[in-house]
Amino acid sequence: MVPYSVLDLSPIPEGGTAADALRNSAALARHAEALGYRRFWMAEHHNMTGIASAATAVALGYVASQTATIRIGAGGVMLPNHAPLVIAEQFGTLATLYPDRVDLGLGRAPGTDMLTARALRRSLDNSDNFPQDVVELISYFEPAGPGQKVRAIPGAGTRVPVWILGSSLYGAQLAAHLGLPYAFASHFAPAALDQAIEVYRDTYRPSERWPDPHFMLAINVFAADSDEEARILKSSMQQAFVNLRTGQAGPLPRPVTDFEARVDPMAKAMVDDALSVSATGSPATVQTQLARLVETYRPDEVILTGQIHDHAARLRSFTIAAEAMKPIGAAHEAAA
Repeated sequence: MVPYSVLDLSPIPEGGTAADALRNSAALARHAEALGYRRFWMAEHHNMTGIASAATAVALGYVASQTATIRIGAGGVMLPNHAPLVIAEQFGTLATLYPDRVDLGLGRAPGTDMLTARALRRSLDNSDNFPQDVVELISYFEPAGPGQKVRAIPGAGTRVPVWILGSSLYGAQLAAHLGLPYAFASHFAPAALDQAIEVYRDTYRPSERWPDPHFMLAINVFAADSDEEARILKSSMQQAFVNLRTGQAGPLPRPVTDFEARVDPMAKAMVDDALSVSATGSPATVQTQLARLVETYRPDEVILTGQIHDHAARLRSFTIAAEAMKPIGAAHEAAA
């Protein structure tokens, strides 16, 4: 089977609050757990009035407390913002409280604008230390060695699985070099997707824990009972993307029926390109589009995301997506 998971940014809907967003995230995680989703990941963003998952480890602790079996994790933590030991302690604590349920995805971008990045970062030029920081962080999850002076407590011995996230060849090369699983941010930056997959698989160096490359494809899903309803739901994400790229980011907008008439053609082209790895439509349409993406990229897993303004509609969308993925995964396994 091709496992399917959820990536949640804990969107703050227009007219709602951060508390609403986090409660909705917990409800979505419970819903995803019941539907057979493997993982529920949340992403680190800062200074964004439409996203409530800035304190990612704290938000994941809340979600984990509201669920029983689904894996919870970061998709991801932006490591240049943090000391590796601090992240090891945070996720080591989660892994101690919720054994065998915690993942840690690591990204190299700041997850915000440059002014906020300056307020967050330990220094202004530490992004080149990312590979060393990843290796250091992983070491803190291993059992402490004799005479080891610095340990993650909790954390040592938890062996939290670490993933590399990325939208360029850099992450693909690093994940391959370190023998780690790799998740590509194709849900908003698909330009280098084909080349990154090729680089990752072709240059992969087996590791003890991951003898084979393990690739996760991120896909937007906007599913509803009809194609037209799904297109309307998608308009919230389309508007949010335009707002972000034009410096007007805010809460997740309410959906509109006439997005194409409202938006500048150049902005629409930009959004269409950014969100091209998407499945949008009725159950039959979404299943066809998801099957095509799985057949094209042959991922080991997929992670589905979809910023939908109405909470009930978002739950319904992930229900349809899960129903679509079950036969796709079975067909993929049979073909392999």
